[in-house]
Amino acid sequence: MKKTLILGASTNPARYSYLVANKLARKGHPIVNVGRKTGKVAGVDIEPAEEIHDDIDTMTLYVGPQNQPQYYDYVLKTKPKRIIFNPGAENAELADKARELGIEVVEACTLVMLNTGQY
Repeated sequence: MKKTLILGASTNPARYSYLVANKLARKGHPIVNVGRKTGKVAGVDIEPAEEIHDDIDTMTLYVGPQNQPQYYDYVLKTKPKRIIFNPGAENAELADKARELGIEVVEACTLVMLNTGQY
């Protein structure tokens, strides 16, 4: 199972990050929820972008590119094996920085990947 950090986690059931957190949990993937607001999603607390997790396989982004610069250090220090830039989160600058560190970069929809067995 791929431990996944959801950056932009939300308690709002209409948000894709909420749907993905629940889908990952149902499929047995351990998750880390990181976001601006507190709460729980799929039984896991949403934490601020402070603690660096060094065991993340996949980081899936639900933060728009205009709000990502404040997270660059956090994302790159976490050094996941791959980063999924979901639709609307694509960011060439961050993608290039990640590739320089050997992080796989994918522009895709995590929910679609999960639903089609590509995750």
